[in-house]
Amino acid sequence: MSEQTIPAEAAAATEAVIPREPVAPKFEWGQRVRATVDLFNDGSFPDVPENELLAKIGDVGEIVQVGRHVEANVAIYLVEFSERRIVGCLEGEIELSNAPSVTDDQQKEASE
Repeated sequence: MSEQTIPAEAAAATEAVIPREPVAPKFEWGQRVRATVDLFNDGSFPDVPENELLAKIGDVGEIVQVGRHVEANVAIYLVEFSERRIVGCLEGEIELSNAPSVTDDQQKEASE
């Protein structure tokens, strides 16, 4: 009997694909967070020069959407740091903040 070889492409296609469980996000929509690192434009903001500072360490924002990068199996957070400045962040780039929201500050000023 002769030995048969299977092309690499065919062998890869026959291997079982084991799906990974999605990692549960650490933060939720609506939570106030603080930047733990300086966040620079990586080219995601076409109207802003590349490598320009988008949010500095300590800047407070609010999570407006939680998503997931499927291939890397990591949570991605869209954080609004200022009006019309929504930045995509990883868990290691943000932490929970106890700072009041901008809306809370405006309501407090209005009641005084």
